[in-house]
Amino acid sequence: MTRVRSVLVLVVAAAAAAMVAAPPAVAAPAAATQPPTAVVVLGDSAAAGEGAGDYEQGTRGENGNWCHRSVHAYAHRTGLAQTSVNLACSGADTTQVRFGSAVQHTEGSQAERLVQVARTNRVTTVILQVGANDDAAITGTGIACIRAFIDPREPPCRQTLDPLVPQRMAATAPKVEAAVRDVREAMRRAGYPESRYELVLASYSAPITEHMLPLQAALGCPYSRPDAGWGRTVLFPALSATIHRVAAATGARFLDMARATEGYEACTKRVRSAEWQQRITVAPDALVYGGLDALGYHLAQESFHPTAAAHAEMGRCVGDFVRGGTAAAACVAGSDGRTHLEPAPAATAPAA
Repeated sequence: MTRVRSVLVLVVAAAAAAMVAAPPAVAAPAAATQPPTAVVVLGDSAAAGEGAGDYEQGTRGENGNWCHRSVHAYAHRTGLAQTSVNLACSGADTTQVRFGSAVQHTEGSQAERLVQVARTNRVTTVILQVGANDDAAITGTGIACIRAFIDPREPPCRQTLDPLVPQRMAATAPKVEAAVRDVREAMRRAGYPESRYELVLASYSAPITEHMLPLQAALGCPYSRPDAGWGRTVLFPALSATIHRVAAATGARFLDMARATEGYEACTKRVRSAEWQQRITVAPDALVYGGLDALGYHLAQESFHPTAAAHAEMGRCVGDFVRGGTAAAACVAGSDGRTHLEPAPAATAPAA
């Protein structure tokens, strides 16, 4: 019995010694926290969410910043990533997207800011919507068409501007292509090979149509029906085709938005809230001939831009397109109040 006890004491002592000698167990290091996935949008008012309301703090005129980035913008409605970052700014052209010193509403290069966003997030999708404020001159064209409507001395805008469309689009294309190159460069600087993210070029939705309600001017659409029809069937498709060709040349994917609000354009519904495009937000003559104060000028920015409802549907369409994997498609509004993907029109150049 004494011998058994002695052996037991020796075993216990040895175990205790081993416990003292052994180093404390070290917990396995926790996996490094991954930054969130992100979709990033660059561009102008169409991408910023002008007209959709509820603009982000700091973009509502504070310190001169009128970029009008809306919390409802399609950037935040794609469902493509854990977070979304909208770098677009109302009124921007390709120079403000590119690297360089150009400034829009106090904000500098969107490409430069993309570098920082891409370093702190795992960017999976970059969407670029730009070109309307370059030589395509969509805003100036709209104002010219309003002037032609309210001034009987002016010829229809489709007659004076249609001959200029081919050269304007030809001048816009290389500028959009340069913006694409800088977006690619921004992602390279952040350490991304092209295979690691999707780059999508988007075109613009036509805000008006010849299929307006009667007395459209009194409702907030001071356009003649023929001029409105020309914008819907000629001008916006020409810009879409231009951006499509740039996408094909640069290896980006292309989403045609020209028909994204079709059937829901300004002045097409008895109930205004059912429309997906804003009507004019200031007096037409003040917009055309001047006389707007600073606040009125920035209110005018909202005219003929997609509403929050439109952005919700466009965002869903963008998400479906990116997940679908096709090189090109068109986002088209349906009678069911939803957008649907269709094959993109051919990227033909407008006749000279």
